[in-house]
Amino acid sequence: MRTVRDVHARTIAAPAETVGALMDRLGGDPDPVFPVPAWSPMRFDRPLGVGADGGHAFIRYRVSAYEPGRRIRFDFTPGPSGFHEVTVLPLGPDSCRVEHVLENQHGLAQGLLWHIAIGAVHRTVVEELLDNIERAATGQVRHPVRRTPRVRLLNRLLWDRPKAVPLPAEARLARSAFPRTDFEDAWQMELLPGMPADPAAWEGVLRGASFPVVGRADGEVLLGQDARHLDFRASILIANGQVTLGTVVRTHHLAGRLYFALVRHVHPFMARLMLRRTHRRLALAAPSAGERERARVQA
Repeated sequence: MRTVRDVHARTIAAPAETVGALMDRLGGDPDPVFPVPAWSPMRFDRPLGVGADGGHAFIRYRVSAYEPGRRIRFDFTPGPSGFHEVTVLPLGPDSCRVEHVLENQHGLAQGLLWHIAIGAVHRTVVEELLDNIERAATGQVRHPVRRTPRVRLLNRLLWDRPKAVPLPAEARLARSAFPRTDFEDAWQMELLPGMPADPAAWEGVLRGASFPVVGRADGEVLLGQDARHLDFRASILIANGQVTLGTVVRTHHLAGRLYFALVRHVHPFMARLMLRRTHRRLALAAPSAGERERARVQA
């Protein structure tokens, strides 16, 4: 087994009490420092405190030590022993040092994965967390982190995939689009903190296809087009913390049914691709957690 130790630190021109109060909201609602929605959110099964289980993405850990405003330690679960820890150290009345330390034991395979991928993502996430602390506490970031091409590629590869769901009951425009429906499906993703909750922002999900808007109501926008062989509607619904791309189709005759019999094999792949691509694009364009916190305080 090989021990990996990774340390990041930043001096923040703000009182330790101010920065510590921000750290105490890790995993909360809203979380002012974890870099969401660019990365998966940190979540726990209870309020932040010793014994809280959670993690972010596929990384799981438990809070093993908590000194409010000063120190939080997370022990990795399950697997090899290891931890990551955040501390806030006062340097004076208007300055403090925030330090993040990770220690973990890896076998050969895990060590190779850390070297190739996980380590680069981890370092970027931690630096973006420090960026958010600095921005939320001071209003600016002196030297913001930049994602390398490798990190951008890994971010793309690790991005969540849409899941198949029944067409939601809230998708009323889609459900009432036709008196008879020959096909329907729906794909859904979580609406991460900071992402736009107005369905109009998601109209570009069908990028490359110029379908006009045919209806809007109650968190739903309906796109569609009628043709001689079939009629098509795409519903973009924002409800219950999820964004759902639903499709309903009505065919007119045998030629339409034969045409869609071929298209329906490609359709799920394209629907998933378009929703996932738009989800990531909007997440990366959203204000950071630090920017959202700063705006909230100034409002």
